[in-house]
Amino acid sequence: MSPWLILAVLAAVLQALALYTGRKSWQTLTKPAVMVFLFAWLAMATGLGGAALWFGVGMLLCLAGDVLLIFEDRFFVFGLAVFLLGHVAYIVGFNIPLPAFDFFGVLLAVFIAILGGQVFRKIQAGLVEKKLLRLRRPVMAYSVVISMMLLSAMLTLFRTDWRPGAALLAATGAGAFLVSDVILAFNKFVSPIKNGRMLNIAIYHLGQILLAAGVVLQFGRG
Repeated sequence: MSPWLILAVLAAVLQALALYTGRKSWQTLTKPAVMVFLFAWLAMATGLGGAALWFGVGMLLCLAGDVLLIFEDRFFVFGLAVFLLGHVAYIVGFNIPLPAFDFFGVLLAVFIAILGGQVFRKIQAGLVEKKLLRLRRPVMAYSVVISMMLLSAMLTLFRTDWRPGAALLAATGAGAFLVSDVILAFNKFVSPIKNGRMLNIAIYHLGQILLAAGVVLQFGRG
């Protein structure tokens, strides 16, 4: 196992403990550290060639988003925008080369769109109730892009140019990423969730670790 992966997992565990114990100084250090170590692992394992470069760009953008969201109330919209760009980079990486969009892909896209629409309506209701209408369009745009990222990741499960294990890791990681964002949005805009912040971050880091593992397995040089 790569030492960079071990460091990323340790940083994620320390982040969860910091959230549980309320140690804010630990939170500030460990949250971005996870993405630093994952990026180092990806860079060393793949050389950031071809599609792997876009996943590296996505990780760096997520790192920037993590830093911005440390100051959540002040830079939330900026953090949201940077994460959106990170998802765009992931989408590009998943779609090199551009896959054929078959019947199963269409069904999957429709399913994700319907499910995503239902979730967004509940979040939108929370934004209206809290008089945060200025966030409606940014949150909607983010919801569309992360849904496209999930679709791109899940389509790898049906692609012959992706290893089955790599596709499963990447798709599961993308799904965890989306779930973490839904928890964040519900906890912030709809109704508080018990240990919501800790769940959000723990599942987010799990998603990033699994996604990185899938990319390394697929594009690694070893």
